[in-house]
Amino acid sequence: MKLKKFFKVSLSAALLATACSSASVLAETSMWKVSKGDDYLYVGGTVHFLPESAFPLPAEFDAAYQATDTLVLEVKMPDPTDVAAQTALLQAMAYSDGRSLAKVLSPEVYQQVSDYFAPYGVQLQQLDGYKPGFIALQMLAIEMMKAKMAGEGVDSYFDKRAQADGKAMAYLETVESQLNLLANMGEGYEDAFMKINLEQFADFESYFAEMIAAWRAGDMNKLNKLAVEPARQLDPVLYQALFVERNNAWLPQIEQMFGNDSKELVLVGGGHLAGDDSVLALLQQAGYLVEQVK
Repeated sequence: MKLKKFFKVSLSAALLATACSSASVLAETSMWKVSKGDDYLYVGGTVHFLPESAFPLPAEFDAAYQATDTLVLEVKMPDPTDVAAQTALLQAMAYSDGRSLAKVLSPEVYQQVSDYFAPYGVQLQQLDGYKPGFIALQMLAIEMMKAKMAGEGVDSYFDKRAQADGKAMAYLETVESQLNLLANMGEGYEDAFMKINLEQFADFESYFAEMIAAWRAGDMNKLNKLAVEPARQLDPVLYQALFVERNNAWLPQIEQMFGNDSKELVLVGGGHLAGDDSVLALLQQAGYLVEQVK
């Protein structure tokens, strides 16, 4: 596998990886109606990459899309042909202070990462100027392609559809904020971060298949066990940045969507709707009625 091919998929992987994340396990899908009196909006959990076999999407997603005026995504979807965006990604993920991957990783872990890439014809020295977060994204891209799950996701599907329909669109975050988040993954605990990724990618295909099944069934308990709780236990620093801080930053933005003349469909990674710190839990704590669509 050529290094150039990694870079082509890195932008989408980087901006979409940030998001793959209590409800009835018998629910039909990951869509909720959030109400305040007679006013309401929809919040849906997404999977950022899906195999073609996952389409068509659950009917509840289409119904929510049809019933709303504005589509709200985590971030504006990247255009794979956007050279400026790819350049910005590479700059954000590259060391500029004299450090390198070989300097921040122990010899033992560096060798383990090198061994991971070797079967794909990539020498780790080629990536030595990049941060651990970027290395993890290359690993994710490889595993997605191996599992044939590097295709379109829920977010990109509705992004294209909204553009074709001329539907109003809004975003919870900027591309710059997500790049900053990704660029700082593993900062200060590089060895532990890479070990976690090596462990998680060891049986990625079956793990991701379980994730998709839990998402499609709207089983937030299962999704919490698969995606959120392991992140909280294994990498509490990243968990705070990836889930807790972002979920809390999104809450006031969602609250501001009430009381206007528009109906919104908010789509975020399924992991953000699972667990005690989830967007849904925060909305319930704030007094909103949260009902899973069935």
